Amino acid sequence: MGIHTVEKIGGTSMTRFGELLDNIFIGSRKANELYNRIFVVSAYGGVTNWLLEDKKSGEPGIYGSFAAGNNEEWLAKLENTRTKLIELNRSFETLGLDQDKADAFVNERMDGVKSCLMNLMQLRTFGHFNSSAYLPAARELLSSVGEAHSAYNSTLILKQHGVNAVFVDLSGWKDSESGSMEENISRQLADLDFATCMPIITGYAKCAEGVMAKFDRGYSEITFSKLAVVTEAREGIIHKEFHLSTGDPKLIGVDKVRTIGHTNFDIADQLSDMAMEAIHPKASKEMERNGIPIRIDNAFDPGHPGTLISQDFVSPDPKVDMICGRKDIVAIEVFDTEMVGASGYDYRLLTSFARHNVSYIAKNTNANTITHYVSEKTKGLRDCMEDLSYSFPGAKITTRPVAIIAVIGSNMKIPGFLSRAAKALAESDINVLALDQCMRQVNMQFIISRDDFEKAQKALHKELVELQ
Repeated sequence: MGIHTVEKIGGTSMTRFGELLDNIFIGSRKANELYNRIFVVSAYGGVTNWLLEDKKSGEPGIYGSFAAGNNEEWLAKLENTRTKLIELNRSFETLGLDQDKADAFVNERMDGVKSCLMNLMQLRTFGHFNSSAYLPAARELLSSVGEAHSAYNSTLILKQHGVNAVFVDLSGWKDSESGSMEENISRQLADLDFATCMPIITGYAKCAEGVMAKFDRGYSEITFSKLAVVTEAREGIIHKEFHLSTGDPKLIGVDKVRTIGHTNFDIADQLSDMAMEAIHPKASKEMERNGIPIRIDNAFDPGHPGTLISQDFVSPDPKVDMICGRKDIVAIEVFDTEMVGASGYDYRLLTSFARHNVSYIAKNTNANTITHYVSEKTKGLRDCMEDLSYSFPGAKITTRPVAIIAVIGSNMKIPGFLSRAAKALAESDINVLALDQCMRQVNMQFIISRDDFEKAQKALHKELVELQ
């Protein structure tokens, strides 16, 4: 195991780079304390939305318009994005960013993307080229631009501040090599001495199978994980804009929530199911297997140790780690009197789920009913529902919008937590529609009306955290 760390910085934080210089990169560190740190950077906030599509609204960016065949539109969006990237360069001028070099980098990448997409436009006019053959590659190409821009700028700024920063471009720009991500990383880092330089690495990393195709917008954390494993890092650190807390501070109140000091990978997975990702679950798995702990750190609270995620931690005292939830849930209820005693009924249901790539977050069963709770944003949900109706003509299949509130903790295996939670909800006049808890007792999930989503979190946090 090495003595270095691999550290990831998200897009919103990258936009506040001046603060990062003081809080993370340099600050009061002595020269010999600057190194043995590898940084993986995301694109500046909003950039990937311009390049691909808006993550929340779905509004098409360059890629979305190109995929739809709107040629004038994608060309206009490309030039608009070029202008915005150069405007971002101006925002870092006072930090020492060389504007000529930064602008030249943007123009070189955007000109290359434009030329490539124009060539693809010509190809598709021949009719022999299926969109499924070139659209994934176009999406990969566009995805890589944002991280390359922010990593290049960061390297220029750090050099201006006396740091021996090295720009490491894993994006595969004009690179004919097409190996695995691990091979790409090993090749690019082969000649670097982490003790004497600070690698600034693109969050996008090219690989033969396509990182966007496998992980979509979560790819920068995959790069972070692969780097930690390949280089045998001592620790992985993710710098966020907030602490990992016992509840949503905006909802519960900053003065009422507490920072989670230590937890384990199992709890991190539970949080991920609730869309409260401490780290992408596929990224954390390799680090867990290789015994590399992960620290979640608030980039704007320097000196605070943050939250350490390790393999075997269990709280020495019984307690709740976090109250969180999701309100984008649909309950799919299948009622069938032929279900009782039947072997394989649930298997047949899940065959339809698997066929349409639908995963569930929780489920309840009784003699005649099976209910699965899935995200309403799941792309294959409508087709899955049609499949279920066709495959189970005798069943009554209904859907209902609901919310899930989760009570999560590494040590809740004592009597009382469930009864206290149910009592707190009842006293707040909240009806529990369903309840899900495994025997391992690290996660209690209450299915409730969406109207009660915020009220339920406040009630449970008060009872199980604030009154502990």
